[in-house]
Amino acid sequence: MAIKYVPEPFRIKMVEVIKMTTKEEREEKIKEANYNLFNLKGQDVYIDLLTDSGTNAMSQEQWAGVIRGDEAYAGASSYFNLVNAAKDIFGYDFIQPVHQGRAAEKVLFPTILKKGQYAISNMFFDTTRAHVILAGARPLDCVVAEAKDPSKRSKFKGNMDIEKMERLIAEHGVENIGLVVMTITNNSAGGQPVSLKNIREVSNICKKYNIPLDIDAARYAENSFFIKKDEDECKDMTIKEIIRETFSYGDFFTMSAKKDTIVNMGGLLGVKDEKKYSDLILKIKANCISFEGFTTYGGLSGRDLEALAIGLYEGIDEEFLKYRIGQMEYLAAKLDDAGIAYQAPVGGHGVFVDAKKLFPQIPYNEFPGQVLAIELYKEAGIRTCDIGSYMLGNDPDTNEQLQADFEFTRLAIPRRVYTQAHLDIMADALIEIKNRAHEIKKGYKITWEPPILRHFQASLEPIQD
Repeated sequence: MAIKYVPEPFRIKMVEVIKMTTKEEREEKIKEANYNLFNLKGQDVYIDLLTDSGTNAMSQEQWAGVIRGDEAYAGASSYFNLVNAAKDIFGYDFIQPVHQGRAAEKVLFPTILKKGQYAISNMFFDTTRAHVILAGARPLDCVVAEAKDPSKRSKFKGNMDIEKMERLIAEHGVENIGLVVMTITNNSAGGQPVSLKNIREVSNICKKYNIPLDIDAARYAENSFFIKKDEDECKDMTIKEIIRETFSYGDFFTMSAKKDTIVNMGGLLGVKDEKKYSDLILKIKANCISFEGFTTYGGLSGRDLEALAIGLYEGIDEEFLKYRIGQMEYLAAKLDDAGIAYQAPVGGHGVFVDAKKLFPQIPYNEFPGQVLAIELYKEAGIRTCDIGSYMLGNDPDTNEQLQADFEFTRLAIPRRVYTQAHLDIMADALIEIKNRAHEIKKGYKITWEPPILRHFQASLEPIQD
């Protein structure tokens, strides 16, 4: 279907030169990288869609903030600017800056989760899942059934399955459920949004059983845009009002600020009720000092704190969000026209191509999502990543390869970075691969892997006939 490209609500003021390599060069470079896209040099990538985390283009106001950043070790004015902005937007009593989202998890999760417990989520992303395991607990995914059918177009496919959530609590015992995590948007399910109604229902269950609720808030602004667009009760609310209500249902939030706050480094940890969780906050501060740095800088320079304070507001601008989601819709429409399946409808921060459908001949343990990622690099110098069984890894208790619900290749689009022409190149490359997909008979095997978060470092090689 034809869709009109949403024009950029900004103009370009500075450019970064990128280069295109030949296909022969790329085939050699991916081999040298042991077929792991994370091992490639950035200079050898033409369009980098590995992640939308920290790869965004900051505004002139943010760069001015970089110059103004207060680099005092303790009590910097930039820290107070950030805390005030976060309190204004989220309505939480306590805000702790950290250097990125996984740091927030590292600081918070060990204070809540105990060995032998479980954490329930609408769907854990890789680092969040890892920090649950590192805390001694086990993660349980609980996304709605329709999310597991990428071709089914329905709203809010990132939602928690409420009935399954209650069954899991009953099955494992309420005393053994240490935490519930709501990931907004639901990254592992394809960047799918979560409804305000669903967040409210999950919160009510958590209150019923006295289980704390953490909001994994990396893409809170994009989620709020979908709520405003598709949830009738919220059509007349501002994005900020939706954010305030969304976060009112949580006890904590952990955030990679490298996404919706449009910065290159930063994270936040929030606690809603400072009085109720005063003891926990003391533990958070102690962990922050041990792992990140003093509480008023949390592993960030003053210039990072200042840019983040500004980005919190820029990321919730409705015109920006309309353009942002419009980019995804434009690319997805081109894939619709070409008959290329993806998690539909398209989510907020990228297009998650259904590699299992593109390569039905390749089993999950040969990693179809990684196959497509490698083919995209060889075809057009596009770097993406697997969101499937390769990323999911092995069972932490049996060490057996787990089978993911999806075998996606994620095209994560950085904010304010790529133009319509770049999106057209992405679509054209996928079409070329689709035309020869039947010729690819085998996937990849892992020749070396670390015990956790393997996809960042693992070495692979093609499986030979």
